[in-house]
Amino acid sequence: MSTYILDELEAGELSIQYEGESPQTLLEWAIDEFSPRIALSAAFQADDCALIDMAYRIDPGVRVFTVDTGRLPAETHELIAQLRVRYPGLGLDVLEPDPAQVERMVRSKGLELMRESVENRLLCCNVRKVQPLTKHLDGLDAWVTGLRRDQWATRTNIRKVEIDHDHGAIVKLNPLAEWTKREVWEYLRENDVPVHPLYAKGYTSIGCAPCTRAIGPGEDDRAGRWWWETNAPKECGMHCSIEHGGFEHELKAILGK
Repeated sequence: MSTYILDELEAGELSIQYEGESPQTLLEWAIDEFSPRIALSAAFQADDCALIDMAYRIDPGVRVFTVDTGRLPAETHELIAQLRVRYPGLGLDVLEPDPAQVERMVRSKGLELMRESVENRLLCCNVRKVQPLTKHLDGLDAWVTGLRRDQWATRTNIRKVEIDHDHGAIVKLNPLAEWTKREVWEYLRENDVPVHPLYAKGYTSIGCAPCTRAIGPGEDDRAGRWWWETNAPKECGMHCSIEHGGFEHELKAILGK
């Protein structure tokens, strides 16, 4: 079991040390330092698939996890099956939300509650995605994400090595932070890595089926996420703490916590 614990100063120094280094270099260090209590988070977008390929080449026993919200498009499940074939023995954990909490939320707010308000959408994301993630991270010392600085405004300042204070101060690693979208796709093509089928249909950011659409000409890559909202964060809460007045109270009331 890993006993390697970082503080903010050490994380900052490591982030500077690995700035300019390849994603694989950081992954090699992290897997060596934190195994077996390290895992790669995947929603099976292009960045995640590139990281899975990189990590598997370093350690075929690397742990990967995803959250099946119950609303994923069929194409996501197809890609998961394809990746299991491509990477034999891949340790892929599929997490699921608490069915009782989902049932309570749907009974109270309806299946399409996310269309009614930003608060409802954040609630749905919290129940279906954030809570299963948080529970899983409780058993880890470090997790790896496919976040990049050029993805969205909330991500421009991410570091390659961070302390995740939203999840018990474990280490959060963002090996692709410096990479651009072009670099990710070059890696995928050069290494013949399977990618999500919806990219071929104009999707650029893929999440739950009801909350994701293809984008139009000139639209931002994340414009297809929760496109009916205005002046709202293009985040679900998995990678940034979203503060909203009354949200915690509403969550507590609905879930009976």
